[in-house]
Amino acid sequence: MKIYTHQGKWLALIISIFVLILCMLGSVLLGYTDTSIHTAIQAFSHPTGVFDQLVITEVRLPRALIGAAIGGALAVAGALMQALTRNPMASPDFIGVNAGASFFIVAAMMLFSVTSLEAFLWIGLVGSAVTSLAVYLLGSVGSGGLSPLKITLAGAATAMLFASMTQGLLVLDESALDQVMFWLAGSIEGRKLELLQLVVPYLTIGFLIALFLGKSINVLQMGEDVATGLGQKTWLVKLLGLVSIVLLAGSAVSVAGPISFIGVMVPHIVKGLVGNDYRWLVPFSITIGGIVLVLADLAARFVMMPEEVPVGVMTALIGIPFFLAVARRGVGKA
Repeated sequence: MKIYTHQGKWLALIISIFVLILCMLGSVLLGYTDTSIHTAIQAFSHPTGVFDQLVITEVRLPRALIGAAIGGALAVAGALMQALTRNPMASPDFIGVNAGASFFIVAAMMLFSVTSLEAFLWIGLVGSAVTSLAVYLLGSVGSGGLSPLKITLAGAATAMLFASMTQGLLVLDESALDQVMFWLAGSIEGRKLELLQLVVPYLTIGFLIALFLGKSINVLQMGEDVATGLGQKTWLVKLLGLVSIVLLAGSAVSVAGPISFIGVMVPHIVKGLVGNDYRWLVPFSITIGGIVLVLADLAARFVMMPEEVPVGVMTALIGIPFFLAVARRGVGKA
């Protein structure tokens, strides 16, 4: 059901924030170790260092916060990519941004023995930037310039290239296979709050740029010629959008690995709710992206309890049917 009124959208946004908080509370309370709201309150008001309290403060709270932040970042990055490429299937994982950032991080881990969390962040951002630039240049080659089909093919080819190179590195050094493969599956399990603190400035800048670009992207969607005729500097809008995508996707990959389908799935959910107005689509993507990833992480805890499934596997299980439905609808329209 699509919401058309300004007041209705504000109300829905407030409700989505409330739902996100409830999901994060569920993430703090639910899992293999039984805890309660009373235990959670005591963990912060009267900490005694008992096991249940440590599970809440050291494991589940960071996990809930990271899930909300990374889910929102991937969703907004996907929404911006879909707008700037005019491709409804664009997202950091399908255009190759996640694969590029992952390759750079894995190469740093295995070839240069990099273990610093801050180094991973910068390497992830550089990998995202290099991949985005490569996809843009490849998609612009030939007659007709940049087009949705060409950038999709360029992104798919780049993603496969970096994925193959990553697998090649793993074959060369099997000793690091377990650690790297779990990270490559995409997971927020065991991530420390220090990781989130490192990326908060970059995520904040990325979110603020995306929110600022809402009106400009609405104009750009009318067509580049129309936008230019209205006095818009389209190159600047695209550049700022690319900066936001690199900051959001690079930060997300450096913290949680390449989590798939959030970037393609959530923007379509939001469009079904509030339409294509990016002044609303961006803030809703932040909250609903967080909700989807936190819920997927909760499900990942119970599917094979006491073992946990990487959250990237859960988002793929949810996202593949959604992706096929969107692709089929797109083919039908064509």
